[in-house]
Amino acid sequence: MNRFFQKILCAAPLFLLLSSCDKGFEEMNVDPNKYSQVVPEYLFTRALLDGVSTNFTGAAYLTIGQSMQHFATYKEVPAAGDKYFNFGYSQGSWNAYAGTGAGQGSVVSIRQVIDAVSTNPADVNKLSAARIWKAYIFHRLTDLYGDIPYFDAGKALSDKNYGPKYDTQQAIYADLLKELDESIAAFDATKGTFGNADLMYGGDVTKWKKFGYSLMLRLGMRLTQVEPALSKTWVEKAIAGGVILDDADRAVISYVDGSQTASRNFIASGLLSTDYITPGGDNVEGGKFAKTFIDYLKATKDPRLNVFSVVWTTTDNKTYTADTTSALQMGMPNAAYNSLPSNFNSFSEPNPNTLLRYSAPLIVMGNAEMHLLLAEAAVRGWSSGTTAATAYANAVKAGMRQWSLFGTGGVISEARMNAYLAANPYKTTGSVAEQLEQISTQKWVALFLEDEFEIFANWRRTGYPKLTPTNYPGNLTGGKIPTRFVIPDSEETYNRNNFIEARTRQGGTNTLSSVVWWDK
Repeated sequence: MNRFFQKILCAAPLFLLLSSCDKGFEEMNVDPNKYSQVVPEYLFTRALLDGVSTNFTGAAYLTIGQSMQHFATYKEVPAAGDKYFNFGYSQGSWNAYAGTGAGQGSVVSIRQVIDAVSTNPADVNKLSAARIWKAYIFHRLTDLYGDIPYFDAGKALSDKNYGPKYDTQQAIYADLLKELDESIAAFDATKGTFGNADLMYGGDVTKWKKFGYSLMLRLGMRLTQVEPALSKTWVEKAIAGGVILDDADRAVISYVDGSQTASRNFIASGLLSTDYITPGGDNVEGGKFAKTFIDYLKATKDPRLNVFSVVWTTTDNKTYTADTTSALQMGMPNAAYNSLPSNFNSFSEPNPNTLLRYSAPLIVMGNAEMHLLLAEAAVRGWSSGTTAATAYANAVKAGMRQWSLFGTGGVISEARMNAYLAANPYKTTGSVAEQLEQISTQKWVALFLEDEFEIFANWRRTGYPKLTPTNYPGNLTGGKIPTRFVIPDSEETYNRNNFIEARTRQGGTNTLSSVVWWDK
């Protein structure tokens, strides 16, 4: 003890010296290139961009895009959805919690925004928009992983909570719907907004309400198999509130081509950097459009085939032409190859004049999906405002019109839309199952590439479209289409007790074959 006090006494002059010399150190150690305080507008913009783009290549393209049989690959390593290998790609979406790179950390960003705009009543519109966007971010996360940290999430900075508990998906959904309901009701047209920092609506409160009700309709319909009475309540509330039905109300984020890669459309960037860089020869990840997808578009004479798909043709093996001729389009079978097929160049790829444009927009939530949800509500007897057939026809046309945003190559004439509907009429006299299959299969096409996450969720909820699984030797699922993403191994190290509790609660597994609460 005496030695301890001696050390303290000896160290005292040093502390006095340091205290007398630290004048100005605090200012010197401030990074002039970083904000020292939260700027809600900047972080809201970042949360919007990160919320839609996190792990696109690993999740939406290689895992979901392949498992939903929009895409195929001949290679084994990137075949998370094609051959049901490599669960690591699915783990990247967890970066929404605390990632630091592009497209990551949206949970932390939106939490900081909410904290910053919660104290001043004049910021009520900013708070409402932020709460709705938080619901969007978390609905995607819980739909991918099931039980996740929700109520404690994003509080490492504010509360020093580095081990957030996992909440049940049932509890998360209940709060997401409550958040939407309260946020929509709180909007005040007389108060300020995020303005230009709001990349979707520029601060338009009326459109944000429609976005909130549209997300409410999506989430309410997700409960059909687990809580049908509650599902009906929320679906009816959302429809009565007013969802996105007109083209002008679509939630769209615009991107620009240029030297700033962060300003480019992340879907085009992801596809170009992984597979579709140059025509002819091999692709980095061995990807092409899947046979299931191309065959369906050709069989139904869907005019979107020519918007989506090209085959590269050449006469001299040097100069290639992107040919959209329907008869030439051919998809590659899923899990059919483990080496470069001799006819690889005969398979269809994304159209560079529409899907692969860096300046292409992103439809975050559109009216095609909402009309399809209205059609389903009508089939279930939950909506009397329009018939299922009318809602379905509106959805088809909205889903075709939206591609005009992608350039002249995406324009589909009214005549072609009508011809498609005449050749593929709504099954008004079909059974409930047949009508739901037609509606969900149309969603599989209408939301293609723009929201593979929602396609994956809707397929798990309804079982449509009917997809034939692959059973490649050595796959990780026993020949079953993946049904859940895998939570990263790091959680078992850094948040072990909470992770194990959640894993046990969800059946004791953390694999591609695990299921989420609402998936029956």
